[in-house]
Amino acid sequence: MSQRHVVQVFEQYQKARMQFVQTVADLANRPQNIELLQNAGKTADICFLYSLLARVSVYVCVQRFYKKAAAFVLRAVAKHSPELSQAVVACRGVDALVLCLEEFDPGVKEAAAWALGNIARHNAALSQSVVDAGAVPLLVLSLLEPEMALKRIAASTLSDISKHTPELAQTVVDTGAIAHLAQMILSPDTKLKRQVFAALTQISKHSVSLAEMVIEAEIFPAAMSCLRDPDEYVKKNVVTLMREVVKHTPELAQVIVNCGGLEAVIDYLGNCHGNVRLPGIMMLGYVAAHSESLAMAVIVSKGVPQLALCLSEESEDHIKAATVWSVGQIGHHTPEHAKAVTTANLLPKILELYMNASSSEDLQTKSKKALKSVLQKCTYLPSLEPLLYEAPSNILKHVVCQFSKVLPHDSKARRLFVTSGGLKKVQEIEAEPGSPLQEYINAINGCFPEEIVRYYSPGYSEALLERLDDYQPA
Repeated sequence: MSQRHVVQVFEQYQKARMQFVQTVADLANRPQNIELLQNAGKTADICFLYSLLARVSVYVCVQRFYKKAAAFVLRAVAKHSPELSQAVVACRGVDALVLCLEEFDPGVKEAAAWALGNIARHNAALSQSVVDAGAVPLLVLSLLEPEMALKRIAASTLSDISKHTPELAQTVVDTGAIAHLAQMILSPDTKLKRQVFAALTQISKHSVSLAEMVIEAEIFPAAMSCLRDPDEYVKKNVVTLMREVVKHTPELAQVIVNCGGLEAVIDYLGNCHGNVRLPGIMMLGYVAAHSESLAMAVIVSKGVPQLALCLSEESEDHIKAATVWSVGQIGHHTPEHAKAVTTANLLPKILELYMNASSSEDLQTKSKKALKSVLQKCTYLPSLEPLLYEAPSNILKHVVCQFSKVLPHDSKARRLFVTSGGLKKVQEIEAEPGSPLQEYINAINGCFPEEIVRYYSPGYSEALLERLDDYQPA
């Protein structure tokens, strides 16, 4: 047998192995094939898959020629479920993938980083397995590589690791990831910016200290310019980052406000529709929730009319619920804040959502809470009067309560209350004797002469007619 023939046999073997890896990768990329792979070899459990992954992991570690394709197999399997990702961990696939991050070939690094991200994204335990294997420092180093695709995947995987717990996010921060991510926020590459802002968001969301570290990296106000990016997901991720920062403390919220964050987000809300609006809507609510002054900053920036527009334009209940919640955070502080909400004609809209049987339970709950919190501060009676005719009893009592507080001290309001029909409507309300609602009605009636109250009471005209029947002229 010639030497050429012997070499040919080994070449065929190597090609067959390569074809095996690539074929498995292609099969594993489709969810419907996973069960078939598990059952291959006439076994009904996952043993075959463990065996298969173990072989692939060896290819990752040993056969340089196969590393990229083998990493693709692990990535394709891991993405489907936590159980399959755990199979990759059990066959030491994570250790093999981390070794690939040390390779010179950027394609191998990219494939390995992608596979590690697919493992880490499922839960904290799997993320911890990736961390324990030493992946994080190598992923951070990958951010410094010139290849754009590798930068994107490294940032994405760091995001997947950070999202689960404060401890995992702190591990990422401790390797210096924030500084490297911060340097890329103005990258000309759209996909990279998406991943960078997503990673910063996942770090910021966990705690005050982590959010402060992102702020200290001077992400803002530079990131504001990305709200003019043509890519809607870059803009959404920037606003989501702002939301996660401002929610923690008044001081962090003030930093974003001082950078022009409110105006930028309100402008953003005016130029988008649908789910991408959600983080901006919530960002305004988080800012307003902290203090009277921050809520007033939202009002001065014309945030209330923009939220009213969102409420009328959006059809999804979860977006409406977030909008109603933000409105409540703005209006619950003082009568001045409540007036800003009521003069935007938001209370009738929120009441309608609350009373609509087709509204989700969450939307109804948030609508009720917002109505109650704003009404308890509202002293601008012209905005409250329409609710006398529409509100159910559990909301009506808060409306009537506000009239009972304001009318005793405002003669012009009392006169207007009579001429507008408000007093007549109050007399028509059926309240249980001794209930808070009846007490509020009694307090309102006490603001007017008895004959006026009688005049507007139900049945008074019939009583007058009866007297007319009995009246005998002199």
